[in-house]
Amino acid sequence: MLENLSPILIGIVVILVLSASMSTLSSLVLTSSSVLTIDFIEPIFFKKKELGEKKKVGIMRIFIVFFIAISAIIAIIQAKSPVMFISQMMGVSWGALAGAFLAPFMYGLYMKRVPKVAVWINYVLGVGISLASFICNMAGVKFASPVLTYFQSPINAGMAAMIIGIIITPIIAAIAPSKDVERVEQIFSCYNKTHTVSSKHSIDET
Repeated sequence: MLENLSPILIGIVVILVLSASMSTLSSLVLTSSSVLTIDFIEPIFFKKKELGEKKKVGIMRIFIVFFIAISAIIAIIQAKSPVMFISQMMGVSWGALAGAFLAPFMYGLYMKRVPKVAVWINYVLGVGISLASFICNMAGVKFASPVLTYFQSPINAGMAAMIIGIIITPIIAAIAPSKDVERVEQIFSCYNKTHTVSSKHSIDET
């Protein structure tokens, strides 16, 4: 592509790629910092007193700088083969996310019986399979079995994690249904609709 395009078009392509990368990076670091601050740090370390908005924003800013620094360090370390490393990380990250959350999210939209343990099992399997594939690739492990060799690919490992989650989630739901019935009914109350139907009473002729 670089050989056939003019310098102006190459510049436009580079700007588009950089803008897309910066947009993705900003959304990821903002989401990660807010999740860690609101869902992890505040409930665990600030149970007795409520964390103010200014302190929350300050902690989020620290995490944003931390995540960006980690990204920069990884990019510098992998400067010799950045394209291959970025593609591997994308495969691992999206495979882990899809394997961990696809099945609970999909079934949870329409089925009331998805328990918390099913979410945790999907999370462990999705992240575990993707990380195992990534570690084996980075360590250069070679498997004799064609099946294990096939799942060494981050894309194949993520696909396997998604399929396993879709299969085991309804099985876990049947064995260990959700115990928080009132909470589940409250969540699914948005699907309830009230329909008003008009009717006529017939008067017998006498």
